[in-house]
Amino acid sequence: MALPTSIKTIAIVCLTFAWATSLGTQACFAQKDRLIQSIRDQEEFTWRIAQQIWKWAEPGYQETKSSKLLADALEAAEFKVERRVAGIPTAFAATYGEGKPVIGILGEYDALPGLSQTAAPYRQPREDVTYGHACGHHLFGAASASAAIGIAQQIRSGQLKGTVRYYGCPAEEGGSGKVFMVQAGLFKDCDAVLHWHPSSQNSAGDRSTLARMAVKFRFHGKAAHAAGAPEQGRSALDAVELTNFAAQLMREHTPDQTRIHYVITAGGDAPNVVPEFSEVYYYIRHPKAHVVRGLYKRLVLCAQAGAMGTETKLDINFQGGIVEILPNQSLSQVVIRNFREQNDLSYSAEDVKFALRLQDTMPKPKSLDTIKLVVDRSGTVGMGSTDVGDVSWVVPTTGFTTACWVPGTPGHSWQAVACGGTNIAKNGMNLAARVLAATAWDLMTNPTDLSGGKREHARRIGEEKYATLMEPGQKPPLDYRKPPKSTKR
Repeated sequence: MALPTSIKTIAIVCLTFAWATSLGTQACFAQKDRLIQSIRDQEEFTWRIAQQIWKWAEPGYQETKSSKLLADALEAAEFKVERRVAGIPTAFAATYGEGKPVIGILGEYDALPGLSQTAAPYRQPREDVTYGHACGHHLFGAASASAAIGIAQQIRSGQLKGTVRYYGCPAEEGGSGKVFMVQAGLFKDCDAVLHWHPSSQNSAGDRSTLARMAVKFRFHGKAAHAAGAPEQGRSALDAVELTNFAAQLMREHTPDQTRIHYVITAGGDAPNVVPEFSEVYYYIRHPKAHVVRGLYKRLVLCAQAGAMGTETKLDINFQGGIVEILPNQSLSQVVIRNFREQNDLSYSAEDVKFALRLQDTMPKPKSLDTIKLVVDRSGTVGMGSTDVGDVSWVVPTTGFTTACWVPGTPGHSWQAVACGGTNIAKNGMNLAARVLAATAWDLMTNPTDLSGGKREHARRIGEEKYATLMEPGQKPPLDYRKPPKSTKR
């Protein structure tokens, strides 16, 4: 039976629309493929930047050369770079494009103390530096810059509309740089923020973290001859030891998942001199920021008891606090989709040789084949802390990890530093750049992905608005990585 003319017309229109939609989808895929190819084209340039930052290994808030290198590279790519933002000499924001959406990409570049290491599969500290990139932030900063530049190229060519902004974030390791950037309003116009982190495995998902507060307790006592006139001395080191003992007793009476750890950063200079100055540096963590606030108050009581019991004077140098990451499942699913499409990690024969030798130094090595997987960590809580948490409470945020270290490598180890100078790190870093760029592309071209992230962000916050763990008016602790000064009181 012949179809009526009106039905024929509708059918033709529907077929034409489907054909046009298919062509449009294919064109979009082709444009996204060109974005990915542009990231691949600049892999060697990105690696040179990462390697230079790895060699410098600069401490938090002292990353002068590293931040300048990244800012200069973005400026050369025609980004508008604002330096020294939020009152921090090594923080910057680099913007390309105009209008909505505004997609932020985070970058870090600070190193950790005491972890100097060459790119060798055995313990071999470098002679020129005492710090090391044991958390892979040299890779973090470089890959994020590569992704931002790739997106900017697409905006310049007319393939994308909107704005991409790279955030140069210093002092993530204990300095809480992003918190001060949040307070300065640098994220207020962002629609979404992306981040990543080097790891020994590929993972993504709406994972949270631990909130954290940091403090240095400084005790001032009285020096005296430890043998000839001990009664005239008041030991600042005894005050530290008493504080630590009180904190150990406190551990039994804290909520599950609490973490308390410390280092003694100053304890005296000679055993025959009663120490007149000592300092102990504490972290206290929990999955919820409000719990950390209460635990911190109890920790201060331990320090006050230490001072009272030793007749010393206590100075509390509060280093700041960071809240837990607010997860976003909607955005994380966009990441996972792109991650699984882009993951092509494999080891060369030389990589395998390095990896197996390095694994001989590890207590829990894992199969090298795990680099082929992308693990969904949704609904879990990571046992680390990051100032990305504060960003996530003011703008929808999601992140992931790529396998830049040999499987089984613990973070904050010399093994992680060693991996950071190898082809293994290079490949993981460039994978991260592609995933970041592909995810940013989707968020800029698919309003549904972006709006879903925003709705979930609003729902998760509910009535609980963002509240910083910083003290009112607190400034960035720019000297937190510098040795403590012993001053008489």
